[in-house]
Amino acid sequence: MGPLEGIKIIDMTSVLMGPYATQMLGDMGADVIKVEAPDGDVTRQIAPSRNPGMGAIYLNANRNKRSICLDLKQDAGREALLRLAADADVLVYNIRPQAMRRLGLGYETLAAVNPRLVYAGLFGFGQGGPYAAKPAYDDLIQGASVMSSLIAKAGDGTPRYVPSAIADRVVGLAAVGAICATLVNRDRTGLGQQVDIPMFETMVGFVLGDHLGGLTFEPPIGGGGYGRQLSPERRPYRTSDGYVCALIYTDKQWASFLEAIGQADLPQRDPRFANFANRIANIDHVYGELGRIFAQRGTAEWLELLERADIPSMPMHDFDSVLSDPHLAQTGFFQPVDHPTEGRLRMMRLATTWSRTPSEITRLPPHKGADGIAILRDAGFSDDEIDELAAQRALLATERAPDMADN
Repeated sequence: MGPLEGIKIIDMTSVLMGPYATQMLGDMGADVIKVEAPDGDVTRQIAPSRNPGMGAIYLNANRNKRSICLDLKQDAGREALLRLAADADVLVYNIRPQAMRRLGLGYETLAAVNPRLVYAGLFGFGQGGPYAAKPAYDDLIQGASVMSSLIAKAGDGTPRYVPSAIADRVVGLAAVGAICATLVNRDRTGLGQQVDIPMFETMVGFVLGDHLGGLTFEPPIGGGGYGRQLSPERRPYRTSDGYVCALIYTDKQWASFLEAIGQADLPQRDPRFANFANRIANIDHVYGELGRIFAQRGTAEWLELLERADIPSMPMHDFDSVLSDPHLAQTGFFQPVDHPTEGRLRMMRLATTWSRTPSEITRLPPHKGADGIAILRDAGFSDDEIDELAAQRALLATERAPDMADN
């Protein structure tokens, strides 16, 4: 009974950006119908997995969905998709708009079938520029959005990618907001619309919100880049036996920290520590000095001292330690579930909570095409029509998708 209960979503996305967005919509209660090509979502093949087609990345982006496998290159498969969309609220896709039009599934076609449909595209580039038809992947967008350059400036001069599909996930989050906003507008006006969520523009705005700096002004009053975030000394602090994450930011926090370590007179001895503006202007020195200070004590001692001084701090987790974090345990973030074919799984629940319409994991990640027959029957297809689609191989029908009722 999540906040999107009663919303029907046709999910034509694959890999990560789109499935991440539609999983969140499913977690919020929407009925998400995952439309897969005959070969299935490619992330099904990414190891590790216990069984073919059920890889870990797929499992972590495709719960609370039903799967149908249609060959949209066949007229019969395309017509089946249009019938499914006739009473849907949202259609989400993440191939290039040019490919959607070649499939005969452009916005004008879908709007003629269902004028209330929210037609949401997640793809590389806004359609008004010269990059409109270019393909895009997370790595490419990280580099093009200045992120890799910033990593080089903050590090050893070597451009790198963030070791996470951050562009896919940021744009997926943006898509959830855009889709929900468009649904609100649809309910006010009675009409759906086309909404585009381009990766490049979204990520440039995401990155430069911090780093446009003096280039914000016309003419510029300095270069781009926020010095504190670009400092090579900005990193978890090495302690005598590990690492600790701490941010001593405001003047009040600095006074409390210096009092706790017995150096309350440091701002008088060194004006670079005297106030916020001076510290930002000399951030490499400030962070370097903090690094020297933190190396003198152990992690547990620092975390206790920082807690007493009311200084924001956290342990630096690795894969093992984050799984036993006491806060995540108490809030139930990691939710164990028993999948009928994949065994015990550790799922991460949607972090947002609602007081009246809580989100739940009601469907476990489905096998390819596992709900196809049920989805078509719900849409009014007769058994003869379903059999004909299967005979033409426009529909690949497999076993029923697992859900929580199977546990």
